[in-house]
This record gives sequence, C-alpha cells and structure tokens, in this order.
Amino acid sequence: MNLNHVIAGQSELAFGTSGLRGPVVELSAEVCAAVAYAFCTALCGDARQLVVGHDLRPSSPAITQACIAGAEHAGLEVVYVGALPTPAVALYAASLAAPALVITGSHIPFDRNGIKFYTIAGELTKSDEPVMLGQAIDAQLDVAALPALPAPDGGAEALYLARYADWPRPAALAALRVGVYQHSGVARDLLVAVLEAAGADVVALERTEHFVPVDTEAVSATDVAKAKQWVAEQQLDALVTTDGDGDRAMLADQHGNWLRGDVVGLLTAIQLQAATVVCPVSCTTAIETAGKFTRVVRTKIGSPYVIAGMASEQTGLVVGFEANGGVLLGAGGNGALAPLVTRDAMLPIVAVLAASAGRGVAALAAALPQRFTASDRLQLASRAPMEALMASLASDSAALGALLGGDGAAVASVDATDGLRVTFAGGDIAHLRPSGNAPELRVYTEAASHAAAASLLASALARVAERLGVVA
Repeated sequence: MNLNHVIAGQSELAFGTSGLRGPVVELSAEVCAAVAYAFCTALCGDARQLVVGHDLRPSSPAITQACIAGAEHAGLEVVYVGALPTPAVALYAASLAAPALVITGSHIPFDRNGIKFYTIAGELTKSDEPVMLGQAIDAQLDVAALPALPAPDGGAEALYLARYADWPRPAALAALRVGVYQHSGVARDLLVAVLEAAGADVVALERTEHFVPVDTEAVSATDVAKAKQWVAEQQLDALVTTDGDGDRAMLADQHGNWLRGDVVGLLTAIQLQAATVVCPVSCTTAIETAGKFTRVVRTKIGSPYVIAGMASEQTGLVVGFEANGGVLLGAGGNGALAPLVTRDAMLPIVAVLAASAGRGVAALAAALPQRFTASDRLQLASRAPMEALMASLASDSAALGALLGGDGAAVASVDATDGLRVTFAGGDIAHLRPSGNAPELRVYTEAASHAAAASLLASALARVAERLGVVA
C-alpha cells in the first residue's frame, strides 16, 4: 500500500498550494503518521534530522505527535521546535540543512488542518507530490500509543528573532505606535518582540485562547470594523497582524484601512529595492505600472509557483509575493538579510513600517499607481459544483463576461493561467478561481477605485452564488 491509497480513503484530504489539507476528522493518527513516513522516505534523501513545528489550532499537537511517530519510524531524529511561525521553522531547518514539517491549516477554520513540507531544497514542489504519493508505507508503522511531545528546541525561535535584530536598521520604528492584533496567531509574541526591539511603541490587542481563522486575503467585516476602532482609540500609526501560522501579513494604515496583500508586497519590494518581482496573476497591475522593477513575472496562484518562478530569475534582487500578504525573499541582495524563499509575514510588516516612518502608511499607498483590488470567496459543501461551473465557462467568454460583469459586459481578453481572469473593455478585471485545497470559489476584482472594485466584486459574487444555488 502506498500513500496515495491511504489518502484515497479520505474524501476531502488533498494537496493544494500550501501542502496537504483537509478536515481534522480525516487527519487521523494513522493517516498523519503515514504522510510523515512517506515524506521522509521518499523526499528526504540522506537527511538524519527532521525539524517539526506547529500552529496554535487545537488539533495541531495531536497531528504533530502522529507525524513525529511516522518520521521516527522512517529513521530520522526529530527536532521538535514547538508552536512557532512557519517561516521560523523553515529558517531553522535550512540552517541545519534538514527537511521540515509544519502542522498548520493557516487561515482555514479550526475544524480543518494541514501539513506543510520542506525538503532540504526548500518548499515541497508540485513535482514532489506524486513521488511522495507513490511511496510505499511500512505495514509495521504503529500509532497505538503516541508519546507526549518533547520539550521544544529553542534554537528556531532564537534564530528567527536574530534575523530581524539589526534589520532594516537600529531603532527604525522608534517614531511609531503600532497595534498588534494578536488573536490566535502563532507569530503573535514574536511579532511584538521584533517590533519593540526595533523601537516601536507596541499595543497588543485581542489575544485569544480559542482559534480564530484570520484570512488575510478575504478580510472579514468584523476585522474591518476592529481596525477602525482600535486605530482611533489607541491613536495608532499602524495596525498589523498575521494569519494563523505567521507566513502572511495584514497591515492597516493610520486611518484603520487594511492594505491589500499585493499592495503590501509591492511596497515591500520597493523598500527592498528589488530588481525582479515574481507574483501570481491575481496581483494588482500597479506592479507593472509603478515602473520600479526591471522585470515582473506572473505565475499561477500559490507559493510553489512563485518559488519556481523566482528560481529561474537572475536579474538583481528577486522578491516574490502573493495577494494574500505572503512575501518571499530570493537571492541577489546586498547580504543585509539572507534569502528565505518561503512566505514570511515579519518581512513585509517590518519593511513597510520602516518605509512609513515620517510619512505614514497611507502616504506610501497613495504614492502608488491607483489601481484597486478586492476579493472574497464562496464556501461550498463540495468541490463538484464549482468544477462543473468552471468547465462550462472555459470556452464561453460571452457567458463568462455576463456572469462576472453583468449583461452586456464587453470582454477584451481572458487569461486562463489560473482559473478564469477577465479583462473588460473598460479596463476593469474580474477573476474566478477555485481553491486548490478546499471547497471554496474565490472571486478577485480590480478597478480604478475602491468603490468600483468593491461594486464589481459584490455583483459578480452575487451572480456566481445564484448560479451555484448558495448564499453569498
């Protein structure tokens, strides 16, 4: 029996753009141990150690125990680092020339979870997945009695804090009062520590012991209202937070307006003086019109595709980012900050705050070409309806234009790089894309104003929801 047979028995467990994800009820000890065993035996080569960490969702410790059992059965020594941000785990693994596992579901609800994989070369690639799925599972793998988690190795946390100890410069944030929306993010304490070490006056806000699924790409109305309230009450220069595993950033200006993730990425790339930007097709077209970069490369959505795009680029400093606020630092820089080609929320937060000192975050955003984006999602009971919808629209641009833009909308072009992205004759953009690892259908829009992007999103989302028979 191979791993593919093990996973095939779980109807919703699947690889997507961020590793393996599915409902917690399908992530049994037997399945998780088999997954870790397959990863270690198929993709870890001669590695002797495996670094393992997790987020703060309630199911993560038990899944971690099972993964450790699978890794140890494969003969690897496990270096358990405890509850830490994904980039901190990845950074430590790279320093040890070791592979890593991170048990996290990122922003998805608490009743779902996942596993992220790092080989010695970096994040799991799409070509690695079939190799892992074809790996035979040892019938002697036993999860009947899983040992308690050991005391965490503190090296990963120390290394991650050291990364930002002197970057971008001492006391770079000394003039700023910054709110940190802590919720249940695993990066919450490290984020406060890094900002305070850089001189910021930090106000910690709304720490919770229950898991809160903060989606940095589809900001909830509740979080929009909180930002306005906190900035006013606490007299903040900025408000920051991350998703559950600390690899995606959210940042609000001094007026409580959340910046879109691709705007955060764009501002970060400018601050870092990147020569090349690699980003998904869903990111704002202001990246090109800003005129700050020698080269802009567009990819499918998901960090594996951005990483693959970054790997082939040779023009100066390479920075990758996504519309969800995840930023990746490639090679070609001046050595002030070592490359870390995995998403890291700390990098854009520190970079944008440092750039805003003396100007304000709102002024940074206002100086960019004024293209505005919006996005939201429909959560469905299963993937089948959205897959059928996408198939029916793939060869019918008129129907696609009417669905996303309304009756009579003139379609200028359709980009099928990832989902279906429509540019209308007037320059507005609407993009329909199924999630790669959950029964969710995302809609992205871009227009010349906030109001136009939001209006296009609302109307497109309503028509898609009606077509699928769900509530928007």
